[in-house]
Amino acid sequence: MLKAALVLAILLAVLAAVTLWRAARHEAAAVRDYPPLGDFVDVDGTRVHYVMRGTGPDLVLIHGSSGNLRDMTFRLVDRLAQDYRVIAFDRPGLGYTDPIDTPTITRQAELLAQAADVLGATRPIVLGHSYGGAVALAWGVARPEKTAALVLLASPVYPWNTPLSTYYKVLSNPVLGPLAIPLLTAYVPDSVVERNVAEVFEPQDEPDGYAQHFGPALTLRRVSLHENAIMRARLLREITALSEQYDRLTMPIELAHGTADTTVLASIHAIPFAANHPTAALTLLDGIGHMPNQVRPGAVIEAIHRAARRAGLR
Repeated sequence: MLKAALVLAILLAVLAAVTLWRAARHEAAAVRDYPPLGDFVDVDGTRVHYVMRGTGPDLVLIHGSSGNLRDMTFRLVDRLAQDYRVIAFDRPGLGYTDPIDTPTITRQAELLAQAADVLGATRPIVLGHSYGGAVALAWGVARPEKTAALVLLASPVYPWNTPLSTYYKVLSNPVLGPLAIPLLTAYVPDSVVERNVAEVFEPQDEPDGYAQHFGPALTLRRVSLHENAIMRARLLREITALSEQYDRLTMPIELAHGTADTTVLASIHAIPFAANHPTAALTLLDGIGHMPNQVRPGAVIEAIHRAARRAGLR
């Protein structure tokens, strides 16, 4: 019995060592293949990765779940840089921005707003896609006088009743998460992430070259899997609390939401928000899914221009 237990312990130790080795190798390959695209700014000891291009009114772009600023540099940043000084951030723990303690949407907004301050963007238009829209809302609630306008793309706004998926329940669990996450990093191929990303675009097709630009391997790093799961698991209660402060949102707000979005339903979020909030204007994109920033970039840019005009910046 003792011998069997010893053999089992050795096998588990070998499996753990191999898993950690494979995970570290996968992460090193991700950094090699998808290095930082921009520069870093220090905010109280936290390094924030950003890309900044163009001149004009300041415009901040915040990406969604499981992503990084590459999502914004694929089709938006260069086009927007013709009219704006565009700053795309990696959110904490994702891309190349350091993780932070208690990464609530409010704390993330505070960090990115402080980074924008350092870069001289003291009253920007703030755009957020999906989860990034929740961070943009938190930014606006905390800094109504210092936010020129908000642009929300396929963003959650109000509480919902869909249960958290098993995937996020496991990865955010303090016991199961540390066991499962290294296994995912070590053994899940990038092609699985690429398939999942393609599904997010439905009913549209993923644009050619998007997966190669986006960097699926960055999503599978241990820190990113952990931070993203924690953020996603807490989002419902954070949005519930934040929604009680929407009367602080006095700036112009433009929403763009696809009618075929099954990830964040317009009927729960964008449509009632536009009906309830006096400064909100909604553009419904017929037949478009969850990725309007990639499949309808022209409509997104027009929404930004409208926000800028309403804020007196154009």
